[in-house]
Amino acid sequence: QVQLVESGGGLVQPGGSLRVSCAASGIWFNVYTMGWYRQAPGEQRELVAAITSGGSTNYADSVKGRFTISRDIAKNTVHLQMDSLKPEDTAVYYCNAERRLIDSTIRSYWGQGTQVTVSS
Repeated sequence: QVQLVESGGGLVQPGGSLRVSCAASGIWFNVYTMGWYRQAPGEQRELVAAITSGGSTNYADSVKGRFTISRDIAKNTVHLQMDSLKPEDTAVYYCNAERRLIDSTIRSYWGQGTQVTVSS
């Protein structure tokens, strides 16, 4: 059974920092691209950051220079360090694990989400 369990969300003031983590189980963690998405009320879910099995990263333009994604292979965990937070970063943050199989099928799993609120 695949599980992605997020933790670390909460309330933080503008300019503050927060780290969210996602612990994966039931998948071969090493071969998955791990990503963080977010969804604000009334908005579509958007990609925030992703890290491939080889360690390559990509970020949404809105978070470049402020957020850092990393993965701990030994612990099957992916982290998102969020610095210089802004009110517009407020959203539910979702962890995603994705891989493309040899027949081009995409296998994708989602966590339950963790709320991040940036407010004074």
